[in-house]
This record gives sequence, structure tokens and C-alpha cells, in this order.
Amino acid sequence: MQNDRNIKLKASPLFELGKELVNQKTTPEENPELAEKLAFIEQLEETTLKRAIDEMEEQDITININNVSPKEKAQIRMLISQVVNTLFAEERKFIGRAGRERVISDVTDEVTGYGPIDPFIHDPEVSEIMVNGPRKVYIEKNGRILKTDVRFRGDHHVRHTIEKIISPLGRRIDETSPMVDARLPDGSRVNAIIPPLVLNGPTLTIRKFAVEPYTVEDMIAFGTFTTEMTIFLKACVESRINIIVSGGTSSGKTTTLNVLSGFIPEDERIITIEDAAELQVRQEHNVRMESRPPNIEGKGAIAIRDLVINALRMRPDRIVVGEVRGGEALDMLQAMNTGHDGSITTGHSNSPRDMLFRLETMVLMAGMDLPVRAIREQVATAINLIVHQERFKDGTRKVTNITEVTGMEGDTVTLQDIFVFKQMGIDETNRVVGRHLPTGVVPKFITKMEAAGVYLPHQIFRRNGDEGWS
Repeated sequence: MQNDRNIKLKASPLFELGKELVNQKTTPEENPELAEKLAFIEQLEETTLKRAIDEMEEQDITININNVSPKEKAQIRMLISQVVNTLFAEERKFIGRAGRERVISDVTDEVTGYGPIDPFIHDPEVSEIMVNGPRKVYIEKNGRILKTDVRFRGDHHVRHTIEKIISPLGRRIDETSPMVDARLPDGSRVNAIIPPLVLNGPTLTIRKFAVEPYTVEDMIAFGTFTTEMTIFLKACVESRINIIVSGGTSSGKTTTLNVLSGFIPEDERIITIEDAAELQVRQEHNVRMESRPPNIEGKGAIAIRDLVINALRMRPDRIVVGEVRGGEALDMLQAMNTGHDGSITTGHSNSPRDMLFRLETMVLMAGMDLPVRAIREQVATAINLIVHQERFKDGTRKVTNITEVTGMEGDTVTLQDIFVFKQMGIDETNRVVGRHLPTGVVPKFITKMEAAGVYLPHQIFRRNGDEGWS
């Protein structure tokens, strides 16, 4: 009977909770023995790295971390393994097999890649990497944010990793310029900020993009939008409807913009303008432009607005701006109103209506003392469609509104939804349950689409009774 009781106790949730709490007491801050072991390993990695670099220089071994072949990586790993064995022989210290393998792997990642975060950069399931100082590294995987056990050796190690990323791009980060936006060779977006602007050490954020750009089929499979919405959006792009993709941070705006740009016909000249080039335009006839920050003397800055103005002189068929966030909004609206139909851009907002308010604010940031009504008239005539996207609590990203800008009524810009996402609730796995539904409204610009030779079956706008609207 006693044995049965013990078995039941061990299997109970209370026992499991107690075991979990005990296991949590194994952080270096709470366990001096573990902290001492980690400090020894970090010191060993530092020494190994210096010795390995010296050996590579002696053997005249050079590598390009953006294009390391498996053969080169294996060669470097063997060299580092030999260095580690030599160090142990000299120091006459012992470390277990797991610790030795960790040192070799960490130093190999440092030499051939981006240090402790290199495995995450090459993991296709990781979509975001967040380094909050040397001791806290988080990742986003399958829409969930997870804390990892990865650690840097110190602030200097994080700074070195940042320098590795930004130096090939001609960017810099120091006390006089403590923030920087950059990109990895695969197009992944990078932001770094260092003390004194951030208090918990150098902070690095990497927003990864798929090696193979997501296709329409992928977006439908993810539930971002439906086949009917895809047919409609493709028709809008082909018939040169001006589109703005709105949404919050990490809602998937750039991914949707990439998909929409894929609908642009191959025979059109596309100009893309971005702060850090990350769009993956698949058409051959495209020109990619990137803004430039000021140099160390505070001169030479080229803003997005300057590039938009220049793009108008480059005979563009389409202008695609990665994101409008300032005075360039005025130039973008004027371009849309002066024969450059079919332009696409993105902007941060909480809803389609909020996107219009933000555009008004951004136009005023251009320094023009324009009356609000004049700005709203510009917006109402330039923007035809707003595609609004949100990131839900379960990590999924969905287009929640496809909204037409129909014009002005008095001093108000009028909108009407064409498609909406109706959330029904949350299932037992905490996943959002809902449906994309047409509102039954046919867009007013359907005549413009038909004049361009693009015809849509009207049934894609038709509501099936009141199903899903209760």
C-alpha cells in the first residue's frame, strides 16, 4: 500500500511542479559551482579563439563567413579541435567530453559565422532572434517567443558580433552613433543599439526571412488569406490599383508586400526603395535603392524621401516603398496622383482607419503647411486599397481587413470593407479560430479593373447568407 501511495505521489501534478521548481535552481546566478564552470569554459573559448586565429594566419587560411562551404567548416573545426587538445595538454586541466565539444562548436561558429547565434540564423524554423545583452537570448519559433540557454562571453562579444554584421555594409555603431539598421546577406533585417541608449548591454534584433520567399500557396496554407482574397489582390495589382499594407510590428507586412510584388507583370520596370534592403522582388527588371545614414561627420545622409523623388526621374512603372514613416509619405502620395498607378507600400497602424490618420501626420512631417482637408483629398484620391494585417496571440498572422478607400464625404475619408476576418474564438490548443469572409460589397474601382482588361467573377464578393456573421 505504501509503495502504491509513493507511485501516486510521484505521478501527481504537485510532484511534477516541485521537480520543475528544483530544476529551475540551476541558473549560474543561483548555482556558484555552475557559474564557475561556465566562466572557465568562456575563458577557454576566448583563449582558443585567439590561438585559432593565429594558426589560420600562419597557415594562410582565409574564409568568407557569408559563403562558408561544408568542407571549409570541417577544416576549421579540425584546426580548432587540435588547438583545444594542445591547450588542455599545456594547462593540464580536465573538462568532460560535452564541455570540450561545446568549446569546439562555439569557437567554430565564431570563426565561420556569427558566434553563439549562428545556429539560429541557419535554423529555418526560427523567425526572430533577440539578444538582450550578453546573458539573455530569445528566439521566435513557430510564432512563439522562447528563452534559450545561449550566452555571450560579455558585452564586448555582442559588440563584436554586431560589427561582423554591419561592417561589410559600410555601416558603423559607436558612442556617437549608437543605433544602426542593417541586413544579413540573405535579406534578414538587423537592428542594433548599444549603451548608453540601452541599459542592459548591447541589444541585437534579427528579423529573419525565408531563404525561399513565401508564395501565395504558402500564405493560403498559413491561413493569412484565402484563395478568393488572392484572386482579388492579384487582379488589383495587375490593374494598377494603389495599395498600402498596414499592420503592427511583426504582423507580416513585408512578407505580404513581397507576395503582392510577385503579381507585377514581368514587362514592367520596378523601383524598390527601403531603409535596409529586404524585399525579394523576383522580376528581372527591377532597381533596388537603399537609404544611407550620415557619416561620422554627420554628413551624406540620403533619406527615403530623397530616393522617392529620384525614383520619379527613373521612368518607373511601379514604385514599391518598403515602409513610409515620415515626410516621404507626401512624395509617395503625389507620385500615386501623377500617373504612377500601381504603387505599393507599407505602414504601421492598428486598423485601416488609423492608417489614414498616420498618413495625415506623416504628410505634415514633410514640413508643408497644408490644410487637413487638402491632405485628406490627396489620400482619398491616391490610395485605393488598404490591406490590414495582424499578429494574433497564438503567433499566427492574418489579413484581417481588405478595405477600399471610396472617397470623401464632407471632411471624412470614407472606407468600405471588401473582405474581413471574423474570429470565432480560441480552441483547446489556444489557437485562434475564425474565417475570412466577403462583406458582399463590390469595390467601386471594379470598372477601372475591367477597363484594364482584368475581369473578376462577382461571386467572390458574395456573402453566403449570414453564415459566420453572428
